[in-house]
Amino acid sequence: MAVQEREISDIKLQDGTPLVQNRFILMVRHDPLPAPYGDVLFTVLYLAEYLCGVFLCRRYERTNDVTWLSFTIVFMALPALLIQLTLTFVHRDLGRDRPFVLFLHLLLLGPVIRCFEALWVYFKAGKKEEPYVTISRKIQLKKGQNTPMEWEISQSERKLATHRDAFKRTAVIQAFLGSTPQLTLQLYATIQEKYVMPLRLALMIITLISITYGALVCNVLAIQIRYDDYKVRLRPAAYLCMIVWRVLEIATRITALVLFSTALSHWVILVGMVNLLFFFFLPWVEFWVKKGSLTENVEKNFSKVGTTVVLGIFTLLYACINIFCWSAVQLDLSHRDLIEKKQRWARLAAYYCGRFVENFLLITLWYFYKSDFYEYVCAPLLCVQLLIGYSLAVLFMLLFYQFFHPCRRLFKHNIHDCLHCVCCHNGRSRTRTVPVDLPPSYSAAATMVLMTPERQETQEEPEVQNTEPQESSERDNRVELMEAA
Repeated sequence: MAVQEREISDIKLQDGTPLVQNRFILMVRHDPLPAPYGDVLFTVLYLAEYLCGVFLCRRYERTNDVTWLSFTIVFMALPALLIQLTLTFVHRDLGRDRPFVLFLHLLLLGPVIRCFEALWVYFKAGKKEEPYVTISRKIQLKKGQNTPMEWEISQSERKLATHRDAFKRTAVIQAFLGSTPQLTLQLYATIQEKYVMPLRLALMIITLISITYGALVCNVLAIQIRYDDYKVRLRPAAYLCMIVWRVLEIATRITALVLFSTALSHWVILVGMVNLLFFFFLPWVEFWVKKGSLTENVEKNFSKVGTTVVLGIFTLLYACINIFCWSAVQLDLSHRDLIEKKQRWARLAAYYCGRFVENFLLITLWYFYKSDFYEYVCAPLLCVQLLIGYSLAVLFMLLFYQFFHPCRRLFKHNIHDCLHCVCCHNGRSRTRTVPVDLPPSYSAAATMVLMTPERQETQEEPEVQNTEPQESSERDNRVELMEAA
């Protein structure tokens, strides 16, 4: 692999600190193309859920279950139509002469042809030399160093990136506008009919996997948008931690809603509408308080009305995600990316505390108003298991942000620092006597923002300018010594 080095003078980093001169960028000529595993996984889940839903609808038709049949068809057709529109919109096929592709979209098989196109581009790439179309400049975080690098983006890699972005959007739509209500419906039908149908059980397992994958996509997209200047790569341990976190969070949340709906069927509509309206209007209220203006980069050909409609649909999807799990992003309708790049730990803590209290109330109300069907079920044990399961989801979420987040060393404050501040605040409230020499937090290295290259090269002999009091200089020396260790 040919590698070139060229000198640069000034590159702005995320915290606004420029790199000094005489630093080098590695020019990578031929970076291997990433395989479209996510596109294939989503296509398989889409086909499996669609076919399983079709067979289940035939079963409902034979048994004359009109209610289950109607809702199952709605939760299958609505996300499928939105997926076809999304893929057509992203690839701009309406202005191109592609009748066969549009015909497959009408048959709700758009993800299949898009997956074959992505695989064709991937296997065809590298057989002949391609001129690059642009250069991607990223900062690689590796072994405590920040290395600026440049990658030449070829035409094939650009096409694969377009397919990857389109499939990520469709995965989120399928997960939270189709799979989530479908799983809730089938679990409710199973409890009401008092037996487990194998075909229905298979559909519930597929939908749970689809929801978990959509939640993982939300996490990865949030990280990539917030740290757009950095080369983000998640390790297998990070994926495993996120999977456990999301599975426990989604499963316990849906179970609590379904149990509550079996005891108080009409009140669950009120609970769902309050959640939906709150998260739908929250970004718009913040937008109105900030007195911002609508972003003009949603689509060049859109008018103000069209932009408002698109933002409304985007906000609806955001609200549907937050009903069942943490969306991992906060909307900012005045920003170009529509997502706020600042990590708000207070909002994260408020969401999980409020959701835990809501789940506790739903489970408690179910316990007092449950039907006779649950007399052979240990209801107190089930309530405790659901609460413990949601608590474990929160625990794995904390572990991810503290230890497995790919950009955790760029945090100004992390989970350990927030907990440490809370403990210190409680300690000060009890007594005003504070020890002079407090042991430094082991997470100090994670709270350091980017260092300049000169400081990276001299970590073994740290120097601190005498621009602060003596106590501040000694504290900085301890932080740098721990970072060098």
